[in-house]
Amino acid sequence: MGSESEANQSQAKIATPNSNSRDEIYYSEEYHSVIEGLKRSYNDKIKPLETTYNFEGFHSPPLTDSDIEAKPIVLLMGQYSTGKTTLIKHLLEKEYPGSHVGTDRFVAVMNGIEERVIPGNAAAVNRQLPFQGLNKFGQAFLSRFQVSQLPSPVLENMTFIDTPGILAGDKQRIDRGYNFTEVVEWFAERADLILLIFDSHKLDISNEFKLAIHSLRGHEEKVRILLNKADMVDGQQLMRVYGAMMWSLGKVVQTPEVMRVYLGSFWIEKPRNAFDDCRLLIEAEQKDLLNSLRDLPRNATIRKINEIVKRARLAKVHAYIIGHLKKEMPAMFGKTSKQEELIEKLDKEFLKIQQRHHLAPGDFPNLERFKQGLNLYKFEKFSNLKPQIIEKVDDALSVDLPKLMTEIPQGNKLIAPTERNPFSESPRTSEKYDLPPDYWDFSAVNKQSIIPQFNAMKPVNGKVPGTKIKPVLMETGLDTVILAKIWNLSDWDKDGYMDSDQFAVAMHLCKAVMAGGEIPEELPKAMIPERKI
Repeated sequence: MGSESEANQSQAKIATPNSNSRDEIYYSEEYHSVIEGLKRSYNDKIKPLETTYNFEGFHSPPLTDSDIEAKPIVLLMGQYSTGKTTLIKHLLEKEYPGSHVGTDRFVAVMNGIEERVIPGNAAAVNRQLPFQGLNKFGQAFLSRFQVSQLPSPVLENMTFIDTPGILAGDKQRIDRGYNFTEVVEWFAERADLILLIFDSHKLDISNEFKLAIHSLRGHEEKVRILLNKADMVDGQQLMRVYGAMMWSLGKVVQTPEVMRVYLGSFWIEKPRNAFDDCRLLIEAEQKDLLNSLRDLPRNATIRKINEIVKRARLAKVHAYIIGHLKKEMPAMFGKTSKQEELIEKLDKEFLKIQQRHHLAPGDFPNLERFKQGLNLYKFEKFSNLKPQIIEKVDDALSVDLPKLMTEIPQGNKLIAPTERNPFSESPRTSEKYDLPPDYWDFSAVNKQSIIPQFNAMKPVNGKVPGTKIKPVLMETGLDTVILAKIWNLSDWDKDGYMDSDQFAVAMHLCKAVMAGGEIPEELPKAMIPERKI
C-alpha cells in the first residue's frame, strides 16, 4: 500500500491479499465496526446453519472473513474483442501484469505493493484472497485463472475481474473444460457491479454469452450495459446500433426494469477514423459511468449486508427443505424407493414446506438443480430440523443486520453554494498574481508530506469540509483574501469539500505565496491530477 494509507493513524487495518506477507487496506473506524459486526453475525448465527444442512453442496461454500472484507468487485463480461481489457488499462492508465489482447482466462486485477502474477492454484488456497471458493471448479478452471497485482490508486478502492472473451459456437464450450456459466454465477454473486460490454460493430449475442447472462438472474440490480467504441459510428448509426442492441437484449434479459446503458469510447490511443459528432454525449456518458464506479466503495458495505441477508434467507429455506426430507424418510425399510419418490415429486414437497412455514416462493432454489444435488446424498443421513439454529438466523435477520444498517456512516451532506468557500466573508481580491513555472504541474506537489495532516481531520468518503480545513489554512498566516482565492482555485469541483489531492494543491499554493510567489486567476490544468476514478 502507498504511504498515504500508512500515514493514517486513525484508521483500522483489515488483512488483504498478499501471498508472501500480509498487505493491508484501510477502512474508516465506522466502516470497520460494521464489517466486524457483519463477520460476527454471519460466523455465529448463519454459518452454523449452512454447515449443519449441507448448504455448500447445493449452493456455495461458507463465506470466509476475506470474502466479507473484500473490496468492491467489478465484473466485466462481453464477447470477444469488445474492449474489456482495454477498459481496465484505460482506468488504471497502465498495463496490468499478464494482460494481453484476447484474454483467454479469468483475471482478478487487484492492488498490491509490487507488480506480479499469482497463478490460480496458489490464489485459491491463499486465505488472504477472497477466492478460496473457486477450488470447487477444479484444475481445469484454476489453470485458466490468475490474480494480477500492481500498485494503483484505483485498485485501492476496488478489484476488477476480467473475463475471457466469448465466441460463437459450441467448440469453445467443449474446449474450456469447466462450466463457464457456473463460474460467472460465482463471481456475479460476489460482484458489486456487473458490466456487460458490447462493441458498436458486433451486437450479436452467442449462445454461451446468452447462458452467461441468464446466470445473472437474481443480480439484475448490479448489471449495467456499456456500448463501447461508440465513436466508431456517426450519430445516426449510433441510434440504430443502440436500438438493435436493446432489441437483442430484450430477448435475453427477462426483467421488467430497463437496465442502465452507458455509451463509451475507451481507447488507449484514439483511432484516426473516429467520429466526433457525438463527442459531448459520449463524454457525458463516460463521466456517468466513472461516477458510478467512484461510488462503489461507499455503497459496498450496504451491498455486503444485502447479500448476506439474501444468503441467510436462502440458507433458512434450505434448512427447512433438508429437515423436511429427513422427516419424510422411513425408519427401517424402503429408504431408496422413498428417496426416489421425494425427488420425483419435489415440487409438491416444496409447496408443503412453503405453506407449513409461511415462506416466500421466491426464496426457494431452482427445482431441477436442487434435484441434481439431492441425487448425491442419502436422505437418512441428513440432520433433523433444529429450531434453535433457525432462531439464531431469525435473530440475525431481524436484529443484527438491521442494526448494522443504522451504523453505516452517512455520506457528506450537500453544502449550500454560499457556504462552499469558508473564506467567503472576505472580499475577493482584484490583484493579479503569477505562479512561478515550477509550481504549474501536479508532479511538483509534495502530496505525501500533507497526508498525516489531512487524515488528522478524519475525512469521510475521502473528503473534508471547508469548516475543518479553514483553521489549518489560517495557520499559514496568510491574509484571508489570499486564502479565499486559494480555496477557489483548489476546490475545483466547487462542492465545499477537499480530497487529499485538492488539499495538497491548496497547501502547495500557500507555500508558493509564503515564498514570495504569486498565484494565477485560474488554476492551470496541469495542477489538476488526471484521475479516472
